[in-house]
Amino acid sequence: MKQKIDILVTAAEIQKRIEDLAAQIEKDYKGKHLVVVGVLKGAFVFMADLVRCINLPLTCDFLRVASYEENKSTGIVRMEFDMTQPIAGKDVLLIEDIVDSGNTLRYLLKHLETKKPASLKVCSLLYKEMNKGMRDQIHYIGFTIPNRYIIGYGLDSEGLYRSLPYIGALRKAFLKE
Repeated sequence: MKQKIDILVTAAEIQKRIEDLAAQIEKDYKGKHLVVVGVLKGAFVFMADLVRCINLPLTCDFLRVASYEENKSTGIVRMEFDMTQPIAGKDVLLIEDIVDSGNTLRYLLKHLETKKPASLKVCSLLYKEMNKGMRDQIHYIGFTIPNRYIIGYGLDSEGLYRSLPYIGALRKAFLKE
C-alpha cells in the first residue's frame, strides 16, 4: 500500500521563497555576524538551503527538541541536545521547520533568552494559523499552510518523507500500488 500525497508547495516555490527570505535576512543583518541555530531534525534541509543563500558571515549550530510521538503531539517539549557554542552577546536566528501550536517555539525562545543573545529572531519555513499569538514571534515566514499533517522537505512521518523536494500532506485514504 502506498499513501497519496497532496503537494502543497512545490520545490520551485520553496527555492524562490528561500531566496526572498535570504535577501531580507541579509538586509536586516547587514554588517553583523549571524549565528544561525537550526532545530533538528525537521529544519535541517531548510537551514542548509537558506544559509547557502545568505551572503553574510555566519556560523551554524543546532539543538534538538522533541514533542511528537507516532505523529501526535505529546504537549510536552523535551530538550534532547543543546547547542555546542555560546551565543551570549551574539545575533541569533533560530530556524524552525514549522510552527503550529507554538509550544516548541515558546520553549525554545525561553531557553535561548537565558543564554543572553544580543538579538534573537525566528525564521520558520511553515506556519499554521492555529495559535494567533505566535505569528508576532516569527520574523520570517516561508509559507502559511492549512492545518494538516505536513511532510517533505525535512518534515517527516515516523522518519519517512524527509527527502521529498516539496512540501506535502498525506491523504488519509490508502491507495493500492
